[in-house]
Amino acid sequence: MAKYLIVGGVAGGATTAARLRRMDESAEIIIFERGEHISYANCGLPYYVGNIITERENLLLQTPESFKRRLNVDVRIKNEVVRIDRENKLVEINDLINNTSYTESYDKLIVSPGAEPIKPTIPGIKDEAIFTVRNVKDTDKIKAYINEKKPKKAVVVGAGFIGLEMAENLHHLGMMVTIIEMAEQVMTPLDYEMAAVVHQHLKTKTVEFYLKDGVSEFKRTKDLLDVHLQSGRKVEADMVILSIGVRPETKLIKDAGIDLAPNGGIKVNEYLQTSDPYIYALGDAMAFPHPITGKYTNAYLAGPANKQARMLANNLVLGHKQKYKGAIATAIAKVFDLTVGSTGVAEKVLKKEGISYISNITHGGSHAGYYPGAMPTTIKITFDPKTGKLYGAQVIGYDGVDKRTDLIATVLQKGGTIYDLQEIEHAYAPPYSSAKDPVNQAGFTAGNIIEGLVNIIHWDELYQLHGADNYILDVRTPVEFELGQIEGAINIEVDEIRNRLDEIPKDKKIIIYCGVGLRGYFAARILMQRGFTNVYNLSGGYKTYEHATGKQSNEDIFESSYIGKDGHIYRGKPKTSETEIKSEIKTIEVDACGLQCPGPIIKLKKEIDKLENGDRLLQKVTDQGFVKDVASWCNMTGNKLISVESDKGIISALIEKQKKEEQCSALNGSGAKNKTMVVFSDELDRALASLVIANGAAAMGSKVTLFYTFWGLNVIKKAHKPKVQKDLMGKMFGKMMSDSADDLKLSKMNMMGLGSKMMKKRMMSKKVDSLEDMLKTAMENGVEMIACQMSMDIMGVDKDELLEGVQIGGVAAYLEEAEKSNINLFI
Repeated sequence: MAKYLIVGGVAGGATTAARLRRMDESAEIIIFERGEHISYANCGLPYYVGNIITERENLLLQTPESFKRRLNVDVRIKNEVVRIDRENKLVEINDLINNTSYTESYDKLIVSPGAEPIKPTIPGIKDEAIFTVRNVKDTDKIKAYINEKKPKKAVVVGAGFIGLEMAENLHHLGMMVTIIEMAEQVMTPLDYEMAAVVHQHLKTKTVEFYLKDGVSEFKRTKDLLDVHLQSGRKVEADMVILSIGVRPETKLIKDAGIDLAPNGGIKVNEYLQTSDPYIYALGDAMAFPHPITGKYTNAYLAGPANKQARMLANNLVLGHKQKYKGAIATAIAKVFDLTVGSTGVAEKVLKKEGISYISNITHGGSHAGYYPGAMPTTIKITFDPKTGKLYGAQVIGYDGVDKRTDLIATVLQKGGTIYDLQEIEHAYAPPYSSAKDPVNQAGFTAGNIIEGLVNIIHWDELYQLHGADNYILDVRTPVEFELGQIEGAINIEVDEIRNRLDEIPKDKKIIIYCGVGLRGYFAARILMQRGFTNVYNLSGGYKTYEHATGKQSNEDIFESSYIGKDGHIYRGKPKTSETEIKSEIKTIEVDACGLQCPGPIIKLKKEIDKLENGDRLLQKVTDQGFVKDVASWCNMTGNKLISVESDKGIISALIEKQKKEEQCSALNGSGAKNKTMVVFSDELDRALASLVIANGAAAMGSKVTLFYTFWGLNVIKKAHKPKVQKDLMGKMFGKMMSDSADDLKLSKMNMMGLGSKMMKKRMMSKKVDSLEDMLKTAMENGVEMIACQMSMDIMGVDKDELLEGVQIGGVAAYLEEAEKSNINLFI
C-alpha cells in the first residue's frame, strides 16, 4: 500500500489528493495544511470583501470532514511541515493546535507550498490597518476591520490583477480608493499601450492612482494612516491593502537541499519530479520552462495547478506516462466595466529575450455592429515574422473578452499560427459575434503584414519620429480630424485619395492612420499600388495612439474631498450648518443621454440655473467627451464637480451649485472670459462649428460675440424674408448667396447639395441640433450676434433679411468685444 504525504492544500494539494484517491482506493493519503482551510476559492476573496459574494461558506469548497467522508483522506489542518529528512524519507511536523512535534514517513512526498505575499521592510508596515489578501484568514481580518471601523479612504499598494480587483471592490463599498504602483503602468503582464486603456477607464471611475511611485513610509496620525510616497507626496488612508506581488514559498525545499530554478521556484522535470526522485512539486512554487521562451517561470494561477494535480496523480499511480508541457499563463480579470485577458508572452518579454517577432493591434466589436449593444474589443497579438507562429495575445473589452482569449489560447497552446486564427470556426449569430470574429480579423490582419500587403508602424515609433522626410497622412473624415489629430498630420479622407494623389509626396516616408487601422489599410493599399514605395499604416490607429500618449496617472483627485455627517464622500470644505448639510443630499437627476456636444453642457447650464445654492444635479450622458467637458465647465463657472463615473457607457456627473459670489470669484480669478468669433464663411460645417463653440462657451458662463461678415451673413438670414428693394449689384450678389441657414452648403463633398442633406440627416440620427436650433439656442443663451454694416452694404443684404435680435455694427464694435476677450477665432 503506497503512502503519499502532501504538503499544502487548495488547488494543488487538495486536487492531487482527490485524484489519487479516485485512482487508488487502498493508498494512505495525508494532507498537511498549516492554515485553517484545506480547500477554498482564493480567486473569489476580493469579491467577498466587496459583498459581491455575500456568503462566506460559498468560498469554502471542502472541509477536513467532507474530505474524510467522501475521499477517505486524512486532512490535518494547522499542522506545519518544518523539515524534510530525505535520507530516511521522513517529514517533521509542528502541530500548531497542541503545540507538539511529530514525524511521518512517506513513499512519495508532494509539495504544494504556494506563494507568499511580498511584504517589504517599510517603516510602519506592521500597522493594524495594513492587510494582505492571500487566504480566508486575511479576508476575515479585512471584513472585520471594515465592519468595525467603517473606513472611507483606502489605499491599494500594487496594481496587479488582485490589486485592481481589490480596488474595484473597495470602491463598490463606497470608499475613496487610491492605487500606488511602482511601475509605469498597472497590470505589468500587459504591454504598455494595452494597460493605457485600463488607465483611462479607471479615471472614469474616480479612482486615484499614482504610477512610477512607491511607498517610503507608513505613519500613524491619530485615526488616519499617512502613506508617504517616494516622490514626496502624502496620501491619507483609513486602511491599506498590500498587493505588491508574491514569491514562491520554497524555504522547506531549499533547506532540504532540493534544486531550485534560476528564478527561485522549485525546479521540476516534465513529470513534476524534483531533483529528489521521491519528491514532487506543483502549484505556485513550482518552476518549469516556458513553452515559448524556454526560461523557467512560475504560473501563479489556479487553472494550471489543477491540471498539474490531475496529471501528477495519474503518474504517481500509473507510472510516468503523461508529460507536462508548461503553462502559457492564460489569465483574465474584471476591472470595473472592463475585462482584461492575456495569454502567452507579451511583446516586452519577447524583446527582453531577443526573440524575433511582430506585434499588431486590431479593434473590433463584441458582436455584429448592426445588432444593438455591440461594445468595443481590442486585440493585440505577437507572432513570428516568418512562420506566423503565435506567441501571445492581450484582449480588452466589455463583452466577450473571455471567449476571444480562450480561442487564441487554444491555438497558442497547440503551437498554432496566425493562419489558425483565420480558420477558427466560431459560433456566429448577430447577438454573439460577427461573421468574421475579431479573432479571425486579428489573424487576417497579421497575414496581410507577413505577406507584405501592408507595412505597419507602432504608436511609440511614431511618437518619437521627427524629421522632414516623414509625411503623416490622416485618412479620417474632416470632422474626426478637427476633434483631434497627430501633430503635423495632413488630412485627406480615404475616399478622396485616388483624386488627390498629386498632393502626396513620393520621396517621403508616408505614415497613414485612421481611427482603428482599417481605413488606413485601405489607403495604404491604394498608395502601394500607385507607385508609393515607403508606406506604413499605424497599428491600432489613432485610438491606440491617443490612449498610449495621453496622461496615464490620476493623482491628487481626492485633495478637496471629505466625508460628510451622512457618511457620503463630498468635494470641497466640510459644511457646518444644518442647512448646508441637508442641502448635500438634495439631488436633482437629469437625463441627457443621446445628446451630442454641446447639448449636454447646454442642458446642464439650464438645469443648474434652476437650483438653489448647495443643491446638486446628477446628469447622465452617453457622449463620452462629457467626462472632460463637465470638468472644464465646472472650473470655468465656479460650480463644484463632486464626481464623474462611467457605468456600461453611461457617464454620470454629480455637480453642486455654488453661491453666486463664489462663481463670480472663480470666473474673475483668471482674467477675461469673453469669447469673440469672426464668421466670414457660409459653409454648413463651419457655421455649425462656430455655433457649437459659441453655445458651449455661453453655457460655461462666458459672454460670446459672433461678428458676421461677407458670406457669413448668410448664416443669420431669415428663412422667410420680406421683399426688399435692391440695386443691380445687390440683386446679383443675392443670386450667388444662400437664402438662409437652411440653404448652406458643405465645404467638402457637397455633391450638388446632396452632401448637405446627408449631413442634416446624420445630425438628426445622432440627435445633434440643427443649425437653426443652434442659432435659437445661442440667442437664448445671450450670445451677441453682430452683422458687419460694411459687408451688408457690399453684399446687398438688408437688415430686414436678418434674424430678429441680430445687431448691426462695424469694426469698432467687434474690436471693443475682442479687447475684452481671451479667445478670438476666425471661421
